[in-house]
Amino acid sequence: MPRRTKIVATIGPATDEPHVLDGMIKAGLDVVRVNFSHGDPDEHIRRAENVRNRSRAFGHQVGVIADLQGPKIRIRRFRDGKIFLNKDDHFVLDANLDTNAGTRERVGLTYEGLPGDVTRGDTLLLDDGRVVLWVEDVTGHEVHCRVVVGGELSNNKGINRQSGGLSAAAITDKDRSDIEVAAKMDADYLAVSFPRTADDINLARELLRQAGGHAGIVAKIERAEALDALEEIIEAADAVMIARGDLGVEIGDAELPAVQKRIIKIARSLDRVVITATQMMQSMIENPIPTRAEVFDVANAVLDGTDAVMLSAETATGKYPAQVIEAMDRICVSAERQRSTLASERRTHIRFRRTDEAIAKATMYTANSLGVKAIAALTESGATPLWMSRISSGIPIYAMTRHIETRRKVTLYRGVYPVGFDVTSPIHAEVNREAIDELMRRGAVRDGDLVIITKGDLMGVHGGTNAMKIIQVGEHEIVQG
Repeated sequence: MPRRTKIVATIGPATDEPHVLDGMIKAGLDVVRVNFSHGDPDEHIRRAENVRNRSRAFGHQVGVIADLQGPKIRIRRFRDGKIFLNKDDHFVLDANLDTNAGTRERVGLTYEGLPGDVTRGDTLLLDDGRVVLWVEDVTGHEVHCRVVVGGELSNNKGINRQSGGLSAAAITDKDRSDIEVAAKMDADYLAVSFPRTADDINLARELLRQAGGHAGIVAKIERAEALDALEEIIEAADAVMIARGDLGVEIGDAELPAVQKRIIKIARSLDRVVITATQMMQSMIENPIPTRAEVFDVANAVLDGTDAVMLSAETATGKYPAQVIEAMDRICVSAERQRSTLASERRTHIRFRRTDEAIAKATMYTANSLGVKAIAALTESGATPLWMSRISSGIPIYAMTRHIETRRKVTLYRGVYPVGFDVTSPIHAEVNREAIDELMRRGAVRDGDLVIITKGDLMGVHGGTNAMKIIQVGEHEIVQG
């Protein structure tokens, strides 16, 4: 049985060599993430094109996520590159200080509004919490702090306020420019960093459509205040990413496991895709094998029902890009064998809003009860296989479509596999035969297996799925309609 949980890997300098990218694709790469926090537009477009060219050569579909930088609040740069702060040192965050003028006493800020967002008694966490500052006083453009936890501090490190509350807008001027780049590269998903409300997601979608892009929108949950508007943010998006780095800094690491489970549960109940991200295989940046804790982390995300697990620096700058994907693949496959991930999920309280949604959910209940080996969802937009993938099952769902955009989009859906399939006959019986022949060619089914095919009476119409047919392989040659 093919792996159901999808693997997202960030591309960067470590993946630029063709043989490295080929190794990642062969290892099981499903989706790449292009991180707009680093690099320039031409570089991003080139990397996305390389991924698509190489995946095409392997006959393997790989999706592309364009990840906006967002209002990441950072310190500026030090004259000597880095400093060391000791406990109880006095340190100033100065919004007016020149970019490269940082010293052991003070450093500049990328966000000039920080002095207006904090007050005495606030705790600021720098470099993902490795350095902790307590705010003693705010004077004009200066935030005067006392060092609570010292350590080395280098250029451009991030700043978080414990418990959140910084007012920087989610969509920056840079993001607006990068959205146009995402549209130009024909990204399949656009990830929005640090959203606070559904309005941030809606704005990103509007800007993307104005730029000519049609990507799905991923809401990255990484602000504490986003948890207060979680359902409305997820409903406004097409997918959600649990960005555990900044989120963990703001809410505290100990709170992350429960929050992760909550987000996955809500996302699945709202029929949204969910990605679990950040430091999943962090040790493999330098080492060829993961730690036991990392194995447990990935496996638990799979058991919780995540659609995808994501790699960041492990592949973008790490030494073992292909090996880390191979390791993640093994962990996911093993976790998926557990009975809890194969059990049929009963949503008896759900009221269907559309015919194609009803067909999708009915298909899964039927398939889980009958011992069906595969599901062939003939689809235009990918909506039917998305709904199917929200129901827990070990049965592979093949999204069969002529649209390359749809095939790329479903690369993120748990248990869904893209298949290029163009309906050339208006006769339903002939279409059924062609669909099953394609599954047989792929080795997905064999004689005697039960297959469910879903499609619309008016084939080629978006949202037109209104039929479910159960067929036994071997008898499909004589099956009608």
